[in-house]
Amino acid sequence: MIKPTLWAGWLLYLLIVIGCTAQSQSEVTPPSASLVVVPAGWFLMGQDEGHRSNQPQRQVYLDSFAIDRTEVTQTAFARFVAEMGYRTAGWNEAELEGHADEPVVGVLWREADAYCRWAGQRLPTEAEWEKAARGTDGRRYPWGNTWDPTCANTAESLHEGVVPVGSFPAGASPYGALDMAGNAAEWVADYFDFDYYGHAPDHNPPGPTQVLDHGLRGGSWASPSQQVRTYFRDSSHSVRPNQRVGFRCAQTLTAEPNHK
Repeated sequence: MIKPTLWAGWLLYLLIVIGCTAQSQSEVTPPSASLVVVPAGWFLMGQDEGHRSNQPQRQVYLDSFAIDRTEVTQTAFARFVAEMGYRTAGWNEAELEGHADEPVVGVLWREADAYCRWAGQRLPTEAEWEKAARGTDGRRYPWGNTWDPTCANTAESLHEGVVPVGSFPAGASPYGALDMAGNAAEWVADYFDFDYYGHAPDHNPPGPTQVLDHGLRGGSWASPSQQVRTYFRDSSHSVRPNQRVGFRCAQTLTAEPNHK
């Protein structure tokens, strides 16, 4: 017969193992089907060519985080507006008819920020957005280094507007995020500074502190291929709705993420 003290020891051991396993899995398993996980580590950010705002290319370390697999849809944004009684600058419920699965566009930065907070999340930092789109190998497009017009909704696709999210599965990023090139340009949390890369920290860069324009990433359906590259940076004053601009949310993985 096994002594009670041995039973107690085995029970404690099992509880520790189970607890460690659960913690490890939470760091690598998507918290829901609508999110993908980007593990902690270094990646190449920026590019030593083109606009000076892309330069210099450098190694950046990010803690692990989760990010929406697709851009926030008209349906999801409508739920937020209804539940919160939120008043928007340009969006209204009429946008839903025939467009429910398309990315919500014409949303100001503050409205995107409010939605993400309501969903228990936040807008991704510019560095997080780029890693989620680019992976760790410095690729030009989410799917690789070669331009392919069948992988994204851009000016070359001739759709002349947004299409339902996830319509280009072949254009998935290394982590499974979709539509990170084209469809709708996306707000990020950071303010925009042309020269930020020259003095930004190499661990979890939070973006400039000076209040200027807000950053945009990914390009839209109206952007040429050069402007949907993973490292291409853009910005906007966000003073009036832009029908080419949407967003997606992110979440730090220090606790179990939740997603509405």
